[in-house]
Amino acid sequence: MPNLVLPTRAIQVVNKSIYLFHHFGFHTVGVDRIVKESKIPKATFYNYFHSKERFIEICLTVQKERLKEKVVSIAESHQGASVGDKLKKLYLLHTDLDGLYYLLFKAIFEIKLSYAKAYQVAIKYRTWLINEIYSQLIKLKTDATFQDAKLFLYMIEGTIFQLLSSDGVDEREKVLNCFLNAK
Repeated sequence: MPNLVLPTRAIQVVNKSIYLFHHFGFHTVGVDRIVKESKIPKATFYNYFHSKERFIEICLTVQKERLKEKVVSIAESHQGASVGDKLKKLYLLHTDLDGLYYLLFKAIFEIKLSYAKAYQVAIKYRTWLINEIYSQLIKLKTDATFQDAKLFLYMIEGTIFQLLSSDGVDEREKVLNCFLNAK
């Protein structure tokens, strides 16, 4: 979906819907709820987005681009940040349940069968992120492998599962330190 340009009103609908999908899920938030909460006519929704699948794809693309900007900002920061600090920031950014990655993570599990094109947005982001992680890991340890980068992503996603199922205990730093100290 190159060069996604939407009118201001459409962006407001996307932002509202990202919030709704994030908190209530893709299947429980229907077009009727989106138009009601966004205060737009249903015809306007379909004029902007054509279908719920296309709309979810747009929402995930917007979220992905916002997240990529943050990742690139972290990766390119030169203000005395060590590679370990950058990896820590990437990890904390992606394991924040209120953060940008959570919607893409949620999409992987909720929309694979019902919204295949939108699902691909989340999968492509994961692939891009693995490459970004690898580019940092290789600076930390010259014999780091692509598998190490995948393991880092799996650690992020495992931490999300842990946070979702835990009793509120946040041990994200402990998990990250175990990974970085083992490298």
